[in-house]
Amino acid sequence: MGERDDPGTIGRRVQRLRVERGLTQRQLAEPVYTPAYVSTLESGRVRPSDDALRHLAERLGVAFDELATGRSARLVTELRLRLTEAQRTFAVGEAEPAAEQYAGLLVEAETHGLAAEQATALLGLGECALETGQLVAGRQYFERAEACLAGAPLPARVPALRGRAVAHYLAGELRYAVYLLESALDELNRGGLHDPDALLLLYASVIGPYMDMGAHARAAQAAEFALALAPQSGDPALVARMHRSVARTLVAEGRLAEADASLAKAAELYRGLQIRTELANCHWMRGYVYAQDGQLERAEGELREALGMLSAKRAALYSSQVAVELADVLHRRGKSDEAAALLHGVLDDLSPERGAVHSAAAHRLLGIIAEDSRRTEDAEEHYVRALSLLERAGAAGDLADLCRLLGDLLRRTGRVEAALDAYRTGLGHRMAPGTTTLGPAPAQPPQ
Repeated sequence: MGERDDPGTIGRRVQRLRVERGLTQRQLAEPVYTPAYVSTLESGRVRPSDDALRHLAERLGVAFDELATGRSARLVTELRLRLTEAQRTFAVGEAEPAAEQYAGLLVEAETHGLAAEQATALLGLGECALETGQLVAGRQYFERAEACLAGAPLPARVPALRGRAVAHYLAGELRYAVYLLESALDELNRGGLHDPDALLLLYASVIGPYMDMGAHARAAQAAEFALALAPQSGDPALVARMHRSVARTLVAEGRLAEADASLAKAAELYRGLQIRTELANCHWMRGYVYAQDGQLERAEGELREALGMLSAKRAALYSSQVAVELADVLHRRGKSDEAAALLHGVLDDLSPERGAVHSAAAHRLLGIIAEDSRRTEDAEEHYVRALSLLERAGAAGDLADLCRLLGDLLRRTGRVEAALDAYRTGLGHRMAPGTTTLGPAPAQPPQ
C-alpha cells in the first residue's frame, strides 16, 4: 500500500469519526475485531493492518485512503482537475496566470503530502519560468520535481530532467545540457524503455545545443528521430478538452476513479502540446540544413513555420533563437532591413543570462549588416559584444568564426596588430580539444 499516517494520527482519526457517528467501540469492532483492539488502536499503541483499516473504513462510511491518510478521494481528484486546468492555461500561452495557479496548487499538494501532485505543480512552475526567462528559478523547480519523482521510472522523470537541461542550455551551458539529454536518451534506449513522448522530448530538446556547438550531423539525426516519433504523440488539444469536461461531470456524480482516469489522459495530452512546441526545433533544423545547402527560399519557409509554432507570447526565448536563424536567411536573400528589424526585436528578449549564444548571433549578424552599409564603428561594436557573450557560453566554433570577422574588419581599418590578436584568439578556439567531440552519439530508438 502507499504512504499512510502514523498510528497515533490514525487512532485519533478513528476515534473522532466513531464519536461523530455515535458508535461504541464494540459496534465499530464487531463482528471481526474486539472492543479492546479498537481501544488500543485509538490510543495509537498498535499499527492497524490494511484489513483492519478496510473493516473500520466500511463501518465508518469513509474510503480506505481517507482513513489511512486523512485525504478524501474527492480532494485528490479535484486537485488533479485543477492541475489540468493550469496545464491548459499554460498550453494556450498564458504563462504568468498558469504560474499563479501552479503555485497555489503546490501549497495544497504539500499540505496534504501528495508527492505526485507536488511534482506536477513543480514541473508546471518550471515550464512557466522558462517561458518567462527566469532560468535559475526554472532549473530549481525542475530539480525539486526530480526529487519528488526520485523513485519513479525514468520516463516519468524525463520532463523534469529535460526541463533542467533546457534551463542550462538557455543559460549558455551547452555541454552540460547535452550531457544531461544524451545520458537520458542512452539510458532509455539501452533499457528498452520505448516511451515515444519521453524520447520525442529528449531528441527534440537536444537539437538546439547540438547546433550551437557545431555538431550539425548529430542535430540532423536527432531531428530525424524526433520527426519519426511525432505521429505517435498525436494532436492533443481537442481531446484533452474533452477529457477535462468528462472529468468534471464524473466528479459531480461522485465517480472519482473514472474522473481520475479522464484527468490522467487530459494531463498526458497537455504534455503533448509541449511536445508539439518542441517540434518547432525540427522545422528550425530543416531550415538550417536548407540554408547551408543554399536553398534559401525553402529555408525561409521552414524557419517561418518554426517561428509561427513558437509565438512570442508562447515561447519568447525559443522564438528569439529561431528569429536569429531566419534573419540570417533574410539577409542572404537581400532583405537586410527586415533582418535588422527582426534582430533588434530579438535583442529585447535576450541577455547574457537568457540565450547568450543567440544574443551573440544577433550581434554578429547586425555587425555584418553594418559592414555591408559601411558603418564600421557599429559593426565593430556588435562584434565585440558578440565576442564577450560567446566567451561566456563557451561556444568555441562560433567564437573562431567571429574572431575571423573581427580580425578582417580591424585589418581593413589599418589596425594590423589588433587584427593579428583577433586571428590568434580565433585559432586558439578552433583548435581547442573537444569543442564538438561529445562522445558516442545517442542510440536510435527501437523501431
